Amino acid sequence: MKVMRSTFFTLAFFLCSLTTAHAETPRPNVLFISIDDLNDWLGCYGGHPQAQTPNIDLLSKQGVLFSNAHCQAPICNPSRVSMFLGKLPSTTGMYFLGPNFRTVEPTRDDRTLFQTFREHGYYVSTRGKIFHGKVDQASFDHVEKATGWRRGPEKLRYTLKDTHPLWDWGQVDVPDEQQRDYKTAAWAAEELPKLATREKPFFLAVGFSLPHVPIYASKRWFDLYPLETLKLPETISVDREDLPEISKQLTLNPTAPRHDWMVESDEWKHAVQAYLAANSFVDELVGMLLDSLERSHAADNTIIVLWSDHGFHLGEKLRWAKRSLWEETTRVPLIFAGPGIVVDQSCSKSVGLIDVFPTLLDLAHLPKRTDLEGRSLTPLLENPKSQWNRPALCTFGPNNHSLRGNRYRYSRYADGSEELYDHQNDTNEWNNLISDQATSVESRQIADKMKRWLPNNNATPVLGSAGSDSPLYGEGTISLGEAMKRGAAKQKSE
Repeated sequence: MKVMRSTFFTLAFFLCSLTTAHAETPRPNVLFISIDDLNDWLGCYGGHPQAQTPNIDLLSKQGVLFSNAHCQAPICNPSRVSMFLGKLPSTTGMYFLGPNFRTVEPTRDDRTLFQTFREHGYYVSTRGKIFHGKVDQASFDHVEKATGWRRGPEKLRYTLKDTHPLWDWGQVDVPDEQQRDYKTAAWAAEELPKLATREKPFFLAVGFSLPHVPIYASKRWFDLYPLETLKLPETISVDREDLPEISKQLTLNPTAPRHDWMVESDEWKHAVQAYLAANSFVDELVGMLLDSLERSHAADNTIIVLWSDHGFHLGEKLRWAKRSLWEETTRVPLIFAGPGIVVDQSCSKSVGLIDVFPTLLDLAHLPKRTDLEGRSLTPLLENPKSQWNRPALCTFGPNNHSLRGNRYRYSRYADGSEELYDHQNDTNEWNNLISDQATSVESRQIADKMKRWLPNNNATPVLGSAGSDSPLYGEGTISLGEAMKRGAAKQKSE
């Protein structure tokens, strides 16, 4: 009995010690950095051979870079709502640019990522573009209003009649320090040392608007990319000949320029130059945050997450902007660094932004939430070669889905049309392996295997009211079919 009693007390003391040690370990802070419309044109991602982004490159060396990460929707609002609620667009019905998720069922009362951290004792603060449109006040203890120059009254490059006022690019004579993204970074850099002295752990969400259109930057950043040596993305003239018609129509954005116009007007290289310049500008702002975090002495206990809401076409597949289910739009930068994360590693497993919510709960040692549809990435942050067999799902409108696995991309549209690409042999997605022209038995088998991951539920679209909450183009409520017709009519007229 004495031996048993001694063993019991030894075990109890050991468990108590573990509990006490865990209680004394401060919960990690979170620095959450969002960059709007950023594709893989970063040095560490190699998406453009001339990209100069030393600060983000350095951050990637401090943690894990996910080279095969994807958004859950190829436009701002549904991508961000999905990420912050931890639910797929096909579950919520949030497919388009509106409405605000707080104004409709079933998402009205959902608890966001930020609310969850607040509920567990975190001080949550933000500035810049985190949510699309109106900031969700319930998510934050403090919302700092973004100020500073974002765009001027006149256009610089894109001057077609009746085009969207945001669509423009070029060099501007506005000092960096006066621009909105710079002011956001400067505020956050000043805030970090203050947050580090609080008793509560902090969650600071910083959102940059660039390189979203209008793509403006000062001369300093344009000088990094001389036009005479600038390299343009690879394209082929027959790229879309093996695509189903719905795929062609779905990606027609009435507000964006047509690729033929960009080439004929000699604007392609100017837009590429502006995008690269804006990326380098934002990279310096990221550097401001990282330097401030280091000076605050909180870096060793801060999780850093850098991400973008979706990618961006700059001529690839003869398209511009987003709103497609192809690689340039669905693939996003995603980098994690901080305590409990291995350093200087790249992970090629297919993951999604929807996985960020459960991952941060794990890293912060917070209770799991069973209602989240993502999957924690912590096994991959500890060992990037860990087994991971789930493809990433991206959705644009009801029943239009794309699955990106570790090698293949499979897409299925509302009318049953399909696409299949082999990224091992076709990184540009030029050859649809399941087109009307040719489909092998092997391609059919691969497609059938992947489509088992498609969602069983496709919620009815939650549409916005006329005006700023319209689901597609900010010009009043229109259906997806009507939007496609308008895009086709515009292309024909040009």
